[in-house]
Amino acid sequence: MFTIGDFARYGRVSARMLRHYDAIGLLRPDRTDPATGYRFYGAAQLARLNRVIALKDLGFTLQQVRAILDEQVGPEELRGMLRLRRAELEEAMRAAAARLTQVEARLRSIESEGSMSVDDVVVKNVAAVRVAELTGTAAGYEPEDITPVIGPLYDRLFPLLGEAGVAPSGPGIAHYEDAPEGGGAVVVHAGVTVSAPVGPLGDTGITVVELPPFEAATVVHRGSMDGVLPTSQTLARWIDANGYRSAGYAREISLECPEDRDQWVTELQEPVVRA
Repeated sequence: MFTIGDFARYGRVSARMLRHYDAIGLLRPDRTDPATGYRFYGAAQLARLNRVIALKDLGFTLQQVRAILDEQVGPEELRGMLRLRRAELEEAMRAAAARLTQVEARLRSIESEGSMSVDDVVVKNVAAVRVAELTGTAAGYEPEDITPVIGPLYDRLFPLLGEAGVAPSGPGIAHYEDAPEGGGAVVVHAGVTVSAPVGPLGDTGITVVELPPFEAATVVHRGSMDGVLPTSQTLARWIDANGYRSAGYAREISLECPEDRDQWVTELQEPVVRA
């Protein structure tokens, strides 16, 4: 079972949105604590959430979405709807490109339900690591919020390190935390592994931090991070099925990062504890 915050993170939606879906009967929590009112969700409910978001992005009202889902529309029909929306978005203004990417990600999640192997999920102890990083704040954990923040951070990070004479000694490491101001905002840390010692970095905005060791459930994602949703949800299902619970946002380790984003190889390292 997941808290509303963890379930929102896996679904790449906000907790406020989940509360609204509960209020209108669109997506009820699996269990609500009678004493505290806290909502808890099961991994199986990601399937309905994927459909809700996909249909909403097609332009259906939430009332229409509920009616469609109550009629149990299958993946084939949803696939056809999403492909139609994709064709429309390709002709729209460039600002709609981010939404198109997420429609495709939801489609892949729906198509892969029950078919993606969890055999590649590995629990391991991740060692402490030193990183040089830049930080920024995203409005939420949804890809359309993260991508416009993390991309420019990395575009700035490597030239600044080069000017300071600091050479990376390992892979890029992105990690996240809830922003102090709340409201679903997320602090984005765009970093790269460096060796000691690192000299003064002046007013570059770069900080050098020691990331602590932790136990992680890990899986390798291949392709652009815009399409990470099916991989991260596979990891969520494995965590739920194997007696663990999430202890925070997953780190993203860039194992291979060629110019073609579809050829990227990224390891997701989700901190976990025994449930």
